[in-house]
Amino acid sequence: MLPDFSMLVPELFLFGWAILVFVIDIFFLKGRKDILGYVTLLGLAVTIVLCCLVPHGRTFGRVFISDGFSMFFNIVFLAATMLAVSSSAEFTGRLKYHRGEYYGLILLATVGMMFLAAAGELVSLYVALELTTITLFILAAYRKTSVSSSEAGLKYFILGALSSGILLYGMSLTYGVTGTTDLATIKTVLTSKLNAGIIKAAWDVHVLGMVMIIAGLAFKLAIVPFHMWAPDVYEGAPTPITSYLSVASKAAGLAAFVRILVGAFNVDAFMDDWGIVLAVLSALAMIVGNITAVLQPTVKRMLAYSSIAQAGYIMIGMVAMSRYIGIGNVKPWELGVSSLSFYIFGYMFANMGAFAVAIAFTHQYGTDKIKDYAGLSKKSPFLAAAMTIFLLSLAGIPPLVGFLAKYYIFASAIAAGGYLWLVMIGVLTSVVALFYYAYIIRQMYFVEATEEREKVRLAPMLGATIVIAMVFTFAIGVYPAPFISLAQKAASIFAG
Repeated sequence: MLPDFSMLVPELFLFGWAILVFVIDIFFLKGRKDILGYVTLLGLAVTIVLCCLVPHGRTFGRVFISDGFSMFFNIVFLAATMLAVSSSAEFTGRLKYHRGEYYGLILLATVGMMFLAAAGELVSLYVALELTTITLFILAAYRKTSVSSSEAGLKYFILGALSSGILLYGMSLTYGVTGTTDLATIKTVLTSKLNAGIIKAAWDVHVLGMVMIIAGLAFKLAIVPFHMWAPDVYEGAPTPITSYLSVASKAAGLAAFVRILVGAFNVDAFMDDWGIVLAVLSALAMIVGNITAVLQPTVKRMLAYSSIAQAGYIMIGMVAMSRYIGIGNVKPWELGVSSLSFYIFGYMFANMGAFAVAIAFTHQYGTDKIKDYAGLSKKSPFLAAAMTIFLLSLAGIPPLVGFLAKYYIFASAIAAGGYLWLVMIGVLTSVVALFYYAYIIRQMYFVEATEEREKVRLAPMLGATIVIAMVFTFAIGVYPAPFISLAQKAASIFAG
């Protein structure tokens, strides 16, 4: 039976569009390099439409899966890429060369993420992950004349290669025990081996493989203690790429986590074991990320540690996935998948909006220090108001989307039973987060600037990015029903 290529139309189209961007840059554009941003956005918009139209099913055996889960995360990847591209006008405007490569590499990274969300077996998942990370290594070091950017790319490359090795070794151990790389078959084989009385040696090998897979993927999410790369890479990389890493890269790691844990390791004998491991990682990320963020002098480093903490909140949803039946016979695994999906969708607009404001501020004033945001409300009230909205959403203040996202994800852990302690840590660390977010708001509104400054001038694309992020941060918080419904459909595909 021939493979059905119609399910791969969005991925193939975006890959072809990336090649087109390279070709246009090399052969057709002489002086109007700014057009490349609009060309890239057009390709992303068409791909979103294709994602909504593509048929669902499996092709190439069970290697590629097109379903509600992959469609939801594809929309997250593409929307995050659009926000990153539209935030890049200031950065690419200062580039004399290689603008086409910049946009093309972002598109190729997104293609890798899309294949990752649709992966039905371990080898294709790993290849898709590497397509994503290798392009991100280059993008992190894209400011060639900057020592900090080169350092960021090198650190990301070295630690990323190490984590990829750990992940691949864990996959090889799982293959050794089960004899397959297909996720659904792995679950079937493990269940049958357990029913037949799996020998202790094979059990130990599988547990070691599972731990190594979790460690490798935790690096992609920048979860403590696998977070050491994030602050330096986030600070040194071009700010639009930092914004992209903080959302799209995390969403890719989440998609891989859900595919593997729910698709392959959803076996009663050790669901509680990986649930406890994830709960500890979640607690560490929330505590370390939030407390360390308080001490940061710059907005980029503060948002870097904030993103580590946000990953900890998202992990609560994965902890809920370790329980099939919870309190009152609810299905916490389904709540967990839908809540983390909804969380990453809402987090995307608030976090990338905050980075867009930081891009505008840094481009105008040449500084990223929090103390330099003093008096911003008087010179640029729009930017100050936008940053306030984004920070309050990240802190989880109603009626913004961050409040509903935290409520939904805490509810999934409570429904699972036994994880009330983790929810309490989440609530307490949210108070700590509010402190450092409120500190920036205080600087903008209640502290006078030490020097006279002119009003921030926004590029059209960057201004549009901030407005769109503000609208969705409000709209999803006020009317979340359609977005929660999409997240629930993404979770429902694992019901079988």
